[in-house]
Amino acid sequence: QVQLVESGGGLVQAGVSLRLSCVASGRTSSRYAMAWFRQAPGKERAFVAGTTWSGSRTDYSGSVKGRFTISRDNAKNTVYLQMNSLKPEDTAVYYCAAGPELASSRNYNYWGQGTQVTVSS
Repeated sequence: QVQLVESGGGLVQAGVSLRLSCVASGRTSSRYAMAWFRQAPGKERAFVAGTTWSGSRTDYSGSVKGRFTISRDNAKNTVYLQMNSLKPEDTAVYYCAAGPELASSRNYNYWGQGTQVTVSS
């Protein structure tokens, strides 16, 4: 089992930056791919960014390419999402996920509880 805990969300103005963190515990020796999803009110949970265990491959949704960066520090069992130039449409609960494959689908084994990001104009 793997437990994931997100942090770093908050209420910010449009145009600023935030960095989200997700710390894993439990069976962290497994070489999981990690991903970030988000869910806005009234919408489905959607893929944002993902990375392989080594960081050699990353993937981003079209709406965040060029603004968000996913990275990980396996020694700290932590994955990050650096979010720049935030827009009101980025407002959502952000979840991290872990699984055996890097994919844009929601087919991941483990999920965090989510952290709220609110961006105002």
